[in-house]
Amino acid sequence: MRTIKWILLGAIGVALLVLALANGQSVTVQLLPAEIDLFAKMNMAIDLPLFFVILLAVAVGIIIGFIWEWLREHKHRAEAARKGREVNKLERKVSELRPDNGGESDDVLALLEDTGTRR
Repeated sequence: MRTIKWILLGAIGVALLVLALANGQSVTVQLLPAEIDLFAKMNMAIDLPLFFVILLAVAVGIIIGFIWEWLREHKHRAEAARKGREVNKLERKVSELRPDNGGESDDVLALLEDTGTRR
């Protein structure tokens, strides 16, 4: 399994390297289009390699996906925590209701002791 993991990581690394070499040209990234740019005097634009823009977009998408799923599954985690607290409460209640015989003893022996037939 470890070998498969390293082969997969190597293939991903090679794919990223090929992507970077094939898309090394510089592109201008702007916050807003020039027509509606409210801060035209500030010229909020930056030149970056295209592969960096692609990888940054993928990374941002993955992060947004993780956050989205974490928020979506919140109700399930809250329900599991509530049920866990309920289980702990019920286990404490059972241990309070369970008779304490002072150690391990057999129920039959306890009945015999109560009736006085034990020798």
